[in-house]
Amino acid sequence: MNPKQRKRLKKVLKQHHQIKPNSYIQQLTDYRDLFDAFPPIKYLVNNVLESNRLLQNGLLPQPLPKLLLPDNIQDTIFADVQAKYASDDPRGDQQWSRYTEALPELDRLLRNYRDYLETTYGMWSYTNSLFIKQLSQLLDGQPVLEVMAGNGYISKGLKNLNPHQTVITTDSQSWISENETGKHPVTTIEPLDALVAFDKYENKIKYIIMSWAPDKQTTDWELLQKIRASDQDIKLLVIGEKDGATNSKIFWQNVKIISNESIDQINAQFKSFDLIDEKLIECK
Repeated sequence: MNPKQRKRLKKVLKQHHQIKPNSYIQQLTDYRDLFDAFPPIKYLVNNVLESNRLLQNGLLPQPLPKLLLPDNIQDTIFADVQAKYASDDPRGDQQWSRYTEALPELDRLLRNYRDYLETTYGMWSYTNSLFIKQLSQLLDGQPVLEVMAGNGYISKGLKNLNPHQTVITTDSQSWISENETGKHPVTTIEPLDALVAFDKYENKIKYIIMSWAPDKQTTDWELLQKIRASDQDIKLLVIGEKDGATNSKIFWQNVKIISNESIDQINAQFKSFDLIDEKLIECK
């Protein structure tokens, strides 16, 4: 994929799409049945359906592959139709039409899975089970404050793995009046914005986790300045996309990224399923 195409697709991904949860899953299920003869398509769709099933049951989902249809999928489908139908058989033309008419919509649904997660579960960063296990190992039981926690998937995952660890979960909750999913947190969330939360817990924590900070606000930069001015040795772990979909421009312009081999190993497994390249980053 060339850089211009990637940039255009990322711009589309950053725009909010209206996703109807029940319709979304049903459509994917129907497309899985339609493309039953094509393992690459079934593999992608089944991964999404399993991810959704786990979340519905209160469990963290598995890591996902890149949710992009193969570049040669139309050639693969055409060859399959040719092998099954004679060139003058109208059934072949009809089947080919069904496939080619469905592909653009299937492609759109796969690309919009992050929007579905936001709309349905209030999950912005894809908080999967492997990532949380590795993050818990990195934190090594040290007390942690999560700011901008949304519905609290990261904190809940950490608490499940280490019930004795101090995990303080906070969010301003300013967004829940506009988003129904904010009314269904998965753990107890203290209604504090990031700056107030830091002031309250500064002397009780060793780590701060900030996931998917908004790119149109500067709270992330204000928090970073507070951490820098603190007498406490507090590490800031950011989950997001550098110079991309998350965090303010001024934050990325002024932050110092700390090289950390353990985090590099986590990021080697923390692969994004779409064109938003989120990573775990230690910032100072």
